[in-house]
This record gives sequence, structure tokens and C-alpha cells, in this order.
Amino acid sequence: MSSGIVVPTLEDWQPPVFRPKQKKSSLSSALLGAVIPVIACLYVGVVVLLPAVSVVVQAFAKGAGPFFQVLSQTDLISALKLTLLEAAIAVPANVIFGLAAAVAIARKKFLGKALLLSVIDLPFSISPVVVGLMLVLLYSNTQGVLAPLVEGLGWRIIFSWPGMALATIIVTFPFMAREVIPTLEEVGWEQEEAAKTLGANPWQVFWKVTLPTVRWAALYGLILTTTRALGEFGAVAVVSGNIRGLTQTLPLFIEDAYKQYNTEASFAAAVLLGSVAIVSLLLKFLVESIVDSDKEKLAKAGES
Repeated sequence: MSSGIVVPTLEDWQPPVFRPKQKKSSLSSALLGAVIPVIACLYVGVVVLLPAVSVVVQAFAKGAGPFFQVLSQTDLISALKLTLLEAAIAVPANVIFGLAAAVAIARKKFLGKALLLSVIDLPFSISPVVVGLMLVLLYSNTQGVLAPLVEGLGWRIIFSWPGMALATIIVTFPFMAREVIPTLEEVGWEQEEAAKTLGANPWQVFWKVTLPTVRWAALYGLILTTTRALGEFGAVAVVSGNIRGLTQTLPLFIEDAYKQYNTEASFAAAVLLGSVAIVSLLLKFLVESIVDSDKEKLAKAGES
């Protein structure tokens, strides 16, 4: 007796047909793709390019002759020399610290590693003005915590170039370490272990293997550190006293000249300082292009 249920056989089975989903090319998505770059360009133009162009126009409003004449002022030259001095102290110190900290964090396991990483990132999250205030509370000759030591040694740190150098070092020391650490973690330590196996001592491993591996990251960190050191304002303003011709760096000179209605000198110094940013940007592009070229060569070598 038939139960009325039809059982399909193997001949009746057909594979399912998968139809690819059609891409939706709506007008709204096309408009969105066109509007986003326009918004980004407008934002950069209004916030960055327009003020920069305005400064350049104001600096050369009376011609190139008065502009270069302003650049020869004694106070401006003194501020430029002090700015270069602070950078010459802070940059090598941070290069040494950054490389040492990066190797230690990427290659070693030790107590307080997470704390060291947090301290390295601290200048990114704290105001430079607070950094200057901390230095004043520590090294002030009158009310500082270490005032007896400073007075006993006959030092003058606050309202002098040593305090300005300390402030510059603190606000710039994350850049080198933060550029080198990811590179070391990415490349691993196989080459270094191989060098140790072949009898190389730690210094030989560092100079012959580690440093060449991170050379482009270190160069990029060096560029960022130098640019930040030359343009530092907040921390240096607190510890320097902003004494014209003595403790006045180029950023402080720009502010002081503008407040004194010496706009020609202010704009000229701003152009001089801004040119450093342009040079650093060009160097950044150069380093990135070299790194990309090296990566392409390595990829082609791996494929072959």
C-alpha cells in the first residue's frame, strides 16, 4: 500500500545554483566616494595650508630685502643659536636612549617592562606645560625639592639653558623608541641569534646586525625628534623665563615679537621655523620611499 511519500533518488538530485550577488552601484555611494576626498582636502586646506600661506605672504609683504634684513637681527640670531643648541643636546640623548630602550623592550624580559612602555608614552598624553612645571618644582633654586643640592653644587637649572635642555629631552624622547620598537618586533631575532651562535659579542651583534636592520626606522625617529626639539614651546616657555637674547628660543622669539607688535620679525622667524618642517616632511617622504623600495625588492627576491 502506498503511503503517498515520494522519496527522491540520486538521479533526481541537482546541485544548487549559486548566483553571485550583484554589486550595488547606487548614486549615493558614488557621491559619498567623491565627497569624502573633497572634505579631507578642504579640512587640510583651511586648517593647515591657509594659515601657512598667510604667514609666508605676511613675511614677504614688503619684499625679499626687508625679509632677509629681519633675519639678521641680533635677537633672532641668538634665539636660533639657542634653539640649535637645545636640539644638539636633546637629539643625541634621545637617540641613545631610544635605541637602548627599544632593544631592551623588544628583546628582553624584565620586571617593569610594561611600566617602562607607559613612561615612554607619557609625554604623548601630558601637556608640555606640565612638564615644565614639574622641572620647576624639582630644580628651582628657591622652592624646588632638590634646591639644596642645586644650590650646594652652584648650578642654575631653571631659567637657564640646562633646564631648557631637560624640558626638550623629556618632550621628545618617545619618538625614537616608538619608531624602532615595532621594527624590531616585526623582523624577529633569528639573525641576532645566528650571529651569537657564530661567536659575535653583544656589541658586534648590535652594530653589525641590529642597527642595520632598524636603520630606516631609526632615521625616521631621528627626523621626528629633531623637528619636535626645534619647535618645542610649552615646556621651554615655563623653565626658560623667556629672557630676550639669553633664554629665548626661536618659538619663544616668535611669540614675543608678535606681542611686541614686531610682526615682520615674528613672521620671518615663523617662516624660518616652518621651513624646518618642510625639510623634515621631504626627508620623511624620502625615507618612506626608500623603505617601500626595499620591501618590494625583498618581496621579489622571495618570489624568485
